[in-house]
Amino acid sequence: MLDHVIQGVTVVDGTGAPAYTADVGIRDGRIAVIGTVTEEARTTEDAAGLVLAPGFVDPHTHYDAQLFWDPYATPSLNHGVTTVAGGNCGFTLAPLNPDRPEDADYTRRMMSKVEGMALVALEEGAPWSWHSFGEYLDALEGRIAVNAGFMVGHCALRRYVMGPEAVGGQPSAEQLADMVRLLREAMDAGAWGFSTTQSTSHSDGDGQPVASRHAKPRELLALSRAVGEHEGTQIEAIVAGCLDQFSDAEIDLFVEMSAAAGRPLNWNVLTVDAAVPERVPRQLLASEQARKAGGRVVALTMPILTPMNMSLGTFCALNLIPGWGPVLALPVPERIEKLRDPAVRAELLRRATSKEAGVFRRLSNFGRYVIGDTYSDANAGLTGRVVKDIAEERGQEPFECLVEICAADELRTVLWPMPTDNDPASWALRAETWQHEDVLLGGSDAGAHLDRMCGAPYTTRFLGDCLRRRKLVALEQAVKMLTDDPARLFGLRERGQVREGWHADLVLFDPERIDAGPATLVHDLPGDSPRLDSRALGVRAVWVNGVEAIRDDVVTGAVPGRVLRSGRDTETVSTR
Repeated sequence: MLDHVIQGVTVVDGTGAPAYTADVGIRDGRIAVIGTVTEEARTTEDAAGLVLAPGFVDPHTHYDAQLFWDPYATPSLNHGVTTVAGGNCGFTLAPLNPDRPEDADYTRRMMSKVEGMALVALEEGAPWSWHSFGEYLDALEGRIAVNAGFMVGHCALRRYVMGPEAVGGQPSAEQLADMVRLLREAMDAGAWGFSTTQSTSHSDGDGQPVASRHAKPRELLALSRAVGEHEGTQIEAIVAGCLDQFSDAEIDLFVEMSAAAGRPLNWNVLTVDAAVPERVPRQLLASEQARKAGGRVVALTMPILTPMNMSLGTFCALNLIPGWGPVLALPVPERIEKLRDPAVRAELLRRATSKEAGVFRRLSNFGRYVIGDTYSDANAGLTGRVVKDIAEERGQEPFECLVEICAADELRTVLWPMPTDNDPASWALRAETWQHEDVLLGGSDAGAHLDRMCGAPYTTRFLGDCLRRRKLVALEQAVKMLTDDPARLFGLRERGQVREGWHADLVLFDPERIDAGPATLVHDLPGDSPRLDSRALGVRAVWVNGVEAIRDDVVTGAVPGRVLRSGRDTETVSTR
């Protein structure tokens, strides 16, 4: 007997092949039959007019902590994501040195600062009962609703071996050997590989460059070679040029790491803007060079404009503009005083519009900001209005006007910058870029920057765009880009396609309605901490390993997800 049959559904199987109509039967977590089903089933549903696709695979998340208090990985699961890749950017919660219990507190403060996770949620929501990476994976086993695989983070390896000297220090030969040993042990336990960051935007809870930023190429290549010794592994790496344009040295590093491992290396995130036409060719030069050297470098890129808010009161992307950090780190009263100083504002604007600001220059047009939530009587009625219009009414410059609005709220005002790359030329360039063999959709950062951005719904928002609005790619190709393409990059065994015998990770949706609702702020994290959420529209149901996990945007309470371990659940992907 079948567990469930989906009758008369339009199957988009993830391979890019034309859609077709069939019945799909599920049994024991697998797709048992595709075609005309005559076998009896415990439950059936009529899915005429709906699309059945493989569950979406998100290649870049930070659900490492959230899964302990939210086993459903919301809102990703609501939006059809059945498999998430965590442990990115060099940041993981394990391993932790049992001889230094204070390392857990250091890790929590680092994750809070660099990945925008609420510290109280990290403290109260996770058990912190592990030391080894394998123990961390075991702590998640059997209690999650999505499938999840994890890289092991460079910062944790360095901290475990070097202690506080991991920040600023260089490992001895013995310490480097210990790091390699720890990485091997993590991969033996199921880690998907190794992740690291050299990005200048990544600082720890003490405001110092995170541990991996101090690593030299010798250390990075030694760890990369270890990755190549294990089946089904990968590398994920971030450098300063990821957000704008790589330096020659960064390209060389990516190429050498991938070639040393004989494994794909992916990086986050390729930003596409027709106003900067040289960026995409420059960033993809790393992929071109890697193929010549026997490696493979894959760029992740977001296919939507991710809703992202700003604030002068809390850490956000504005803090990363050169010269802005020291001012925005002052206590609120002093910060307001500085921001109201015309000379200080002029210097901040100069730095924000200069070449050194790189990709953050897009944040410098303050007239194009929309006012979000406000908190004072002085700002009543401003929510939803554009700063440029308010400034003209008040006879102020836009940045001065924005500062005064925020100051009235003691800097708690929520600001929504209007994207500068929402023009037809940029969308045409995106569609062209998506076709590149070394470009993959993803980069949601789901689970991180929780009250600042909401990238998790990129799957449904992208499909809504492709099906009804921009029509940049066909439905079959769009589904492939969200399912089989990332599954094949990670070497997922029997996942990523609607195929008989494969795992029944499935999403059923209405092609006329699928989309993502607007991002809204909710307070549902441990400690009543806030995060941005978004409703899934048009998603009828989501199955993980054959068990219904979502029905009409509501979690069912089932936890059928699995911790996917390298070798067992992933196979080695060739770089050729």
